[in-house]
Amino acid sequence: MSRSFGLIIVGDEILSGKRLDKHMPKVIELLAARGLQLAWAEYVGDVPARITAALARAFASGDVVFSTGGIGATPDDHTRQCAAAALGVPLGLHPEAEVLIRERMQDTAREQGVPYEPDRPDNVHRLNMGVFPLGAKIIRNPYNKIPGFSLGDVHFVPGFPVMAWPMIESVLDERYADLFARGRAVEKSVIVFGSMEATLTPLMETIEREHPGIKVFSLPSVDHAEHGRHIELGVKGDSDKVDAAYAHLLQGLHSFDARLGPELVR
Repeated sequence: MSRSFGLIIVGDEILSGKRLDKHMPKVIELLAARGLQLAWAEYVGDVPARITAALARAFASGDVVFSTGGIGATPDDHTRQCAAAALGVPLGLHPEAEVLIRERMQDTAREQGVPYEPDRPDNVHRLNMGVFPLGAKIIRNPYNKIPGFSLGDVHFVPGFPVMAWPMIESVLDERYADLFARGRAVEKSVIVFGSMEATLTPLMETIEREHPGIKVFSLPSVDHAEHGRHIELGVKGDSDKVDAAYAHLLQGLHSFDARLGPELVR
């Protein structure tokens, strides 16, 4: 079964430039290690209506989606509430989340050498981090126990990479191992000098038409430090299909009398 993977990155700090997004390259890396690819990504600021709309699209897509950020309990954290609004379900304190958050508060008190006071206002407020939409399932957080949650195939993790990345890995390995295709996906490409994409487009269309399951890609560059102006032209797909498609590509390029540079395999 083929599934698409998406990513939603929530936070004004990303859009304002205060923080540099590290999640998308890492998620691409985590997926690639399992023979998977990121199909789409979306950035959204801390505006509830926009977050709700983005999550509604994610729930309706049927894709496996990871959402990072905005699941805390400060006034600028809206993701939990928006997820509930997108699904039209109520919010409630998740019992397993409550246990984990109380464990974390006890650990913190012990580390600080002070008594744990469960009814202290700040500790009561911390329980809001476990208020999830009805039907949510816990994603355990190995860093500090404060959990994320899943609703179907949409998975919510904190914005902190040290927490988010191992949580995303655990979701992939525990829920989607049947989709892994390690070693199957291959890219083969060649550097082409002195040609234009418009000239090469009919060849690209022919290859995709005659080699089902293969994608052709064209990456032009005008100021590459090593190759200067060129096009990286290639094919990608399952390893058992790529070789024939790439041979077809090279044959077609030779018929254009194109000047070829290095070949690349990824």
